[in-house]
Amino acid sequence: MAPNQVDQDTLPSYDVLDDILKRFVELKHSVAQITEQGHSLEVVNKVTSMILRNEYKRRQSAPGPKISGNAFGKERRYPMTSKFKP
Repeated sequence: MAPNQVDQDTLPSYDVLDDILKRFVELKHSVAQITEQGHSLEVVNKVTSMILRNEYKRRQSAPGPKISGNAFGKERRYPMTSKFKP
Protein backbone atom coordinates (compact mmCIF):
# COMPACT_ATOMS: atom_id res chain seq x y z
CA MET A 1 0.00 0.00 0.00
CA ALA A 2 1.05 3.55 -0.59
CA PRO A 3 1.90 5.89 2.30
CA ASN A 4 -1.27 7.06 4.08
CA GLN A 5 -3.40 4.61 2.08
CA VAL A 6 -6.02 2.60 3.97
CA ASP A 7 -8.18 -0.33 2.88
CA GLN A 8 -11.33 1.74 2.96
CA ASP A 9 -9.96 4.01 0.23
CA THR A 10 -11.04 1.30 -2.24
CA LEU A 11 -13.21 -1.07 -0.18
CA PRO A 12 -16.41 -0.69 1.84
CA SER A 13 -16.27 -0.68 5.63
CA TYR A 14 -15.16 -3.95 7.21
CA ASP A 15 -18.58 -4.85 8.58
CA VAL A 16 -20.10 -4.55 5.09
CA LEU A 17 -17.14 -6.25 3.40
CA ASP A 18 -17.08 -9.14 5.88
CA ASP A 19 -20.78 -9.84 5.38
CA ILE A 20 -20.49 -9.78 1.58
CA LEU A 21 -17.42 -12.05 1.65
CA LYS A 22 -19.09 -14.52 4.01
CA ARG A 23 -22.20 -14.72 1.86
CA PHE A 24 -20.32 -14.95 -1.46
CA VAL A 25 -17.42 -17.23 -0.50
CA GLU A 26 -18.65 -19.36 2.37
CA LEU A 27 -22.39 -19.50 1.79
CA LYS A 28 -22.11 -19.41 -2.03
CA HIS A 29 -24.81 -16.75 -2.37
CA SER A 30 -25.35 -15.03 -5.70
CA VAL A 31 -25.11 -11.28 -6.19
CA ALA A 32 -28.92 -11.11 -6.20
CA GLN A 33 -29.17 -13.00 -2.90
CA ILE A 34 -26.61 -10.69 -1.28
CA THR A 35 -28.36 -7.52 -2.46
CA GLU A 36 -31.64 -8.90 -1.09
CA GLN A 37 -30.00 -8.71 2.34
CA GLY A 38 -29.75 -4.92 2.02
CA HIS A 39 -26.35 -4.42 0.41
CA SER A 40 -25.94 -1.97 -2.45
CA LEU A 41 -25.81 -3.64 -5.88
CA GLU A 42 -22.89 -1.40 -6.83
CA VAL A 43 -20.86 -2.43 -3.76
CA VAL A 44 -21.69 -6.13 -4.14
CA ASN A 45 -20.72 -6.08 -7.83
CA LYS A 46 -17.45 -4.32 -6.99
CA VAL A 47 -16.46 -6.76 -4.24
CA THR A 48 -17.48 -9.93 -6.10
CA SER A 49 -15.76 -8.81 -9.31
CA MET A 50 -12.56 -8.11 -7.35
CA ILE A 51 -12.71 -11.64 -5.94
CA LEU A 52 -13.24 -13.22 -9.35
CA ARG A 53 -10.60 -11.05 -11.10
CA ASN A 54 -8.00 -12.19 -8.56
CA GLU A 55 -8.83 -15.90 -8.63
CA TYR A 56 -5.54 -16.63 -10.44
CA LYS A 57 -3.56 -15.43 -7.42
CA ARG A 58 -5.02 -18.18 -5.26
CA ARG A 59 -4.02 -20.80 -7.83
CA GLN A 60 -0.40 -19.60 -7.81
CA SER A 61 0.09 -19.57 -4.07
CA ALA A 62 0.85 -22.45 -1.77
CA PRO A 63 -2.16 -24.04 -0.03
CA GLY A 64 -3.16 -22.24 3.13
CA PRO A 65 -4.91 -23.43 6.27
CA LYS A 66 -8.60 -24.20 6.02
CA ILE A 67 -10.52 -22.23 8.64
CA SER A 68 -14.10 -22.57 7.39
CA GLY A 69 -16.29 -25.15 5.71
CA ASN A 70 -15.91 -23.52 2.31
CA ALA A 71 -12.55 -21.79 2.25
CA PHE A 72 -10.62 -20.63 -0.80
CA GLY A 73 -9.08 -23.73 -2.29
CA LYS A 74 -10.36 -26.89 -3.89
CA GLU A 75 -13.91 -26.50 -2.52
CA ARG A 76 -14.37 -23.12 -4.18
CA ARG A 77 -13.41 -22.89 -7.83
CA TYR A 78 -14.52 -20.34 -10.40
CA PRO A 79 -13.38 -20.27 -14.03
CA MET A 80 -10.68 -17.71 -14.71
CA THR A 81 -11.62 -17.10 -18.35
CA SER A 82 -14.51 -15.65 -20.34
CA LYS A 83 -15.33 -13.05 -17.66
CA PHE A 84 -17.34 -15.59 -15.67
CA LYS A 85 -20.23 -14.12 -13.64
CA PRO A 86 -21.84 -16.21 -10.88
